[in-house]
Amino acid sequence: MKTLLINIKELLQVRENSIEMVSGKEMNVLPLINDAFLLIENNVIAEFGKMDDCPTISDAKIIDATGKIVLPTWVDSHTHIVYAGNRVQEFVDRINGLSYEEIANRGGGILNSAKKLNETSENEIYEQSKLRLEEVMQQGTGAVEIKSGYGLTVEGELKMLRVIKKLKENYPIEIKATFLGAHAFPKEFKENHAGYIDLIINEMLPKIAEENLADYIDAFLETGYFSVEETIKIMEAGKKYGLQAKIHVNQFTAIDGIKACVENNALSVDHLEVVTDEDIAVLKNSKTIPVALPSCSYFITIPYTPARKMIDAGLPFAVATDFNPGTTPSGNMNFVVAAACIKMKMTPEEAVNAATINGAYAMGISKTHGSITKGKKANIIITKPLTSFYQLPYEFTSNLIDKVMIEGEFIS
Repeated sequence: MKTLLINIKELLQVRENSIEMVSGKEMNVLPLINDAFLLIENNVIAEFGKMDDCPTISDAKIIDATGKIVLPTWVDSHTHIVYAGNRVQEFVDRINGLSYEEIANRGGGILNSAKKLNETSENEIYEQSKLRLEEVMQQGTGAVEIKSGYGLTVEGELKMLRVIKKLKENYPIEIKATFLGAHAFPKEFKENHAGYIDLIINEMLPKIAEENLADYIDAFLETGYFSVEETIKIMEAGKKYGLQAKIHVNQFTAIDGIKACVENNALSVDHLEVVTDEDIAVLKNSKTIPVALPSCSYFITIPYTPARKMIDAGLPFAVATDFNPGTTPSGNMNFVVAAACIKMKMTPEEAVNAATINGAYAMGISKTHGSITKGKKANIIITKPLTSFYQLPYEFTSNLIDKVMIEGEFIS
């Protein structure tokens, strides 16, 4: 099957050669072709270029994209889409003045979600989660990482990861599963951290590996959650099962967690609302990419990751949604791109790079996703008629997407 898009106003993120990611000043460069065509064969990108060079293909489905922008689908490298119920009461509690930490200390937060998840059947969790996945696909996300972490028991974590596996099997979108047993300490292990870490390493991990349920391992490295030393143990245990680390770190405090992540070859460090000069120095020349979650900052009113400082220091940078029931009940990457520009002072070029090619790196899929490159997956967004792609962050609450293609097929 061939699909030929013609008369594209702007074809964005065009890369002749596949690259891993962009860093520093390169992030402000977004290669594009004006008045372009794009040829898709089956589920991959076959050819692209100026309309002057557009081939005649008799057996192709023709789509006239006059006035429209075409770009790769968003890559959301940090989500918690699989969960049960919601935490809407905590939303109201925060409005009434309680902090994230106060809510957690009252049994809310992650432990609240864990209680609900363990009381909900695997099938019901799947039915709830697939609706969220379908929604983000319609909003232009073509690849997504999904974490466990609301089980906090052997069976609860396995249940979540099996739901993620079922989503992988039933939907065309690229999904990576991350084991986040180290999300919080269950009440029964509040004074016995070593006991829970032993449960993660010696009971959860072997069973997860046996069923091949995870691609990555994660921990909430933060004051009051998992210490640097505890997180290192978890990262080292993950390595034994081939699970590279993607770590929550520096959301509220900086405790040298980023240094430990880089030393343990973490693929990404995520959140980073608090970043020191030492953290930036450690990240330079490493293979670990910083991932910001601006809609989390927006929703719970905490500082935004200092994108401008980090990019100007030469670092690569990605953005993701953090879609979860407590601190970011939204998986809309369009809003994330807008917030990156409006609140983090990233240029539209930087924000699109952060949400496509760099997001793909943070998921470990930059060879197949994140840019318009021959041989990559045919995952594209076709916008409504626009004057410029700058309208995507500018009109931050408008739905500017006309069609979304994932794996060569338009989704309904």
